Amino acid sequence: MLFEGLELVSALATLAACLVSVTLLLAVSQQLWQLRWAATRDKSCKLPIPKGSMGFPLIGETGHWLLQVFSKIFSHEALESYLPKIQLVIQDTLRAWSSHPEAINVYQEAQKLTFRMAIRVLLGFSIPEEELGHLFEVYQQFVENVFSLPVDLPFSGYRRGIQARQTLQKGLEKAIREKLQCTQGKDYSDALDILIESSKEHGKEMTMQELKDGTLELIFAAYATTASASTSLIMQLLKHPAVLEKLREELRAHGILHGGCPCEGTLRLDTLGGLHYLDCVIKEVMRLFTPISGGYRTVLQTFELDGFQIPKGWSVMYSIRDTHDTAPVFKDVNLFDPDRFGQARSEDKDGRFHYLPFGGGVRTCLGKHLAKLFLKVLAVELASTSRFELATRTFPRITLVPVLHPVDGLSVKFFGLDSNQNKILPETEAMLSATV
Repeated sequence: MLFEGLELVSALATLAACLVSVTLLLAVSQQLWQLRWAATRDKSCKLPIPKGSMGFPLIGETGHWLLQVFSKIFSHEALESYLPKIQLVIQDTLRAWSSHPEAINVYQEAQKLTFRMAIRVLLGFSIPEEELGHLFEVYQQFVENVFSLPVDLPFSGYRRGIQARQTLQKGLEKAIREKLQCTQGKDYSDALDILIESSKEHGKEMTMQELKDGTLELIFAAYATTASASTSLIMQLLKHPAVLEKLREELRAHGILHGGCPCEGTLRLDTLGGLHYLDCVIKEVMRLFTPISGGYRTVLQTFELDGFQIPKGWSVMYSIRDTHDTAPVFKDVNLFDPDRFGQARSEDKDGRFHYLPFGGGVRTCLGKHLAKLFLKVLAVELASTSRFELATRTFPRITLVPVLHPVDGLSVKFFGLDSNQNKILPETEAMLSATV
C-alpha cells in the first residue's frame, strides 16, 4: 500500500512539474512575442504603441487566392450565365426538402446546397449524385481539419485533413479530365473554364495540380459563408412572416408570382435588380448575421489611432459585427428590420464604413456579387414555391465560430405549394447534366 501511495505521489509530482513547465514556456513565449512587436514600433513617431497583449504566436498563414482572374469569374456577364443554373440547383433542392417526410437540418442541408452549387455551377462538373454526396463528406472532413496545428501524427487533425484533401483532389482530377476532354458545345460559361482560358491568355497553361488547387479554392470560396447566410435568411423568414408576405407581394407586383404560383422564365438579372424590398431583406440579413466576424489588413504606413501609433507592417483586425452594432446610422440595431434600407429611410446612405459585410476597399470579397445573387434567388424560390415551418418549440442558439450558425442546426419542415413541386423536372436534369 505504501509503495502504491509513493507511486501516486510521484506521478502527481511529475504532472505538476509538467504543468509548471508548460505554463512557464507559454509565459516566456508570450513575453518574447510582445517584445517582438514592441521592437517594430515606428521610432520616428513619438506616440506609444497601444496597450494590451498581443496574444500568443500563431502558426500558419492565409492561402493565396487566384485574384487575377476572380474579377472576371464574378463579372456581370458571368453572373448572367450562372443565374439559370443557380436557380435550377435551388429549385431541385427545395423540391427534395419538400418531399422529405420529416423535418430537415437546414444548416447541414445548406452546406450541401452550396457545395452542390459550387460543383455544378462554378466548376461545371456533372458528377453523379451518389459520388457528389461522397465528395461532400470528404470535403467536410477537410474543412473541419484545415486549420489544425501542422503536427503530422497518426490520427491528428492535420493528418485527417491531408488525407481528406488528397481524396478530394483525386475526385476533382477525374472531373477535370472529363471536362478537358469535352470540347463540343463549350460556351466557357463557368468559373473553371474562365480560369483555364485566362491562364492561356497570359501564356501559361495550368498544370493539373494548379487546376486541382484552383477548383478547391473556388469551392472553399462559395461554401461555408454562403451556407451560413442561407440559414440565417431562412431563420429570419420563419421569425418574421410579415417580411415573407411583403416579399411575396413584391414578387406578385413584378409578375414573378401569379395566383400563388411562380411564373416561368421571369427570373433575370435585371428582374432581380428591380426587386428593391428583396434587396433590403438580403442587406438586413447580412447586417445582423454577418457570417464572419472580421478581417485582417497589413498596415502600409504608420498612423495614429486614439493617441497611439499603429506602426507600418503590423497586422490589424477590423470587426464587422462590432461595426454594424455600433454604427450611429443604424437605429435599433438588434431589430430585424429590412425597411431600414428602403428609400424612405436609407439608413446606409451616409458614410462608407458602417456597413461592410463583405469587407471593403481593394481587398473586398470578390465573390460578394455571386453570394448576393445566390441569396436573392434562394429568397425568391422560398417565397414563391415553398411553405415552411419551425419543427422545434424554440429557435436554436447561435454560435459565431467558425462561421455564424445555429448550435444544433435549424430544424424545419418544408411543404411544396403543390404536388408538381415535389418532382424533379426533366429540364432540370438536362441542364445540370449538360454543364460539361
